[in-house]
Amino acid sequence: MFLGGLFDQKNKEKKLSVLEQIINASDFWEDIKKANGINLEYQSIKKSLSELNEFAKNIDNINEIYELLKIDFDNKIYNELLNLINKNETLKKELEIQNLLNGKYDKLNCYLEIHPGAGGTEAQDWASMLQRMYEKFLNNNNYKYEIVDLQDGEEAGIKSVTIHILGEYAYGYLKCEQGVHRLVRISPFDSNKRRHTSFASVSVTPEFDDDINIDINEKDLKIDVFHSSGAGGQSVNTSNSAVRITHLPTKIVVSVQNERSQLKNKEIAMKLLYNKLYKLKLDKLQEQENNLKSNVSINFGSQIRNYVLEPYTLVKDSRSGYETANAYKVLDGDIKGIIESVLKKG
Repeated sequence: MFLGGLFDQKNKEKKLSVLEQIINASDFWEDIKKANGINLEYQSIKKSLSELNEFAKNIDNINEIYELLKIDFDNKIYNELLNLINKNETLKKELEIQNLLNGKYDKLNCYLEIHPGAGGTEAQDWASMLQRMYEKFLNNNNYKYEIVDLQDGEEAGIKSVTIHILGEYAYGYLKCEQGVHRLVRISPFDSNKRRHTSFASVSVTPEFDDDINIDINEKDLKIDVFHSSGAGGQSVNTSNSAVRITHLPTKIVVSVQNERSQLKNKEIAMKLLYNKLYKLKLDKLQEQENNLKSNVSINFGSQIRNYVLEPYTLVKDSRSGYETANAYKVLDGDIKGIIESVLKKG
């Protein structure tokens, strides 16, 4: 075992060898989608092993330099040693997080949704602040994303947003964000400058493979078309191209408006519905229905994280205990530390 048993390097090497044999087969690219999935896994394991080997090599270099300094101390070499130690400490933290992202669906792309709680404009504005926070996090960490549905608030903020996120371990990282987020601040919409508490829920669903086994009866679907109301794509459409699908048995609602084609929006909405229903099926099997968006209670006391802007600044995650006084930095997308603290907590 490497790093005190944290990383099973031998198993990774065996798996890499097996994947190499599969990739080198003459018929490998006959199923392009399957091949891309295998190739993605291969590249991920290869990168992980490269980092593990780099970590081990750095340890050997650190030990060699340390022994040299014991014989003949030199400030320049000593500073090089400190830099190498700091570099390896950063690499170790990255490897530790990779090791924690070992769930069956952690490597998948995902859909992230935000819905305001009760409170009208106040809560809708808070939902839009969360949207901005996540978009900044995604931009800063090289994730690609697309807003597939955005419903603007009547005065300010948003009524809902659905973001399709693509990148390595997108679901693994962002699954930690599912739950209720609570904000305390002086309301910009209150002429008396009173302190208000707002809630918004975040739901995260993996983008499962197309071969997921879910049967949907067309009689169970209520399909509505409507005018786009927000900047879900290049611009707001003036035709009835936006699509909303309600699955009547589960009351799950999905809507998509980012494409100009009603047919394309319906196709994306159905894919999103399949993913949600499959997630519901998995969660029921695991007896974790309370983690689903449809069962998230947007009320006081149910929050996973608190953001306080008045009378002091503090962000605290109720699961890991992570806290920081730099609340505005968090709202600017600096949430990686919080997410990793939740992953480590397990």
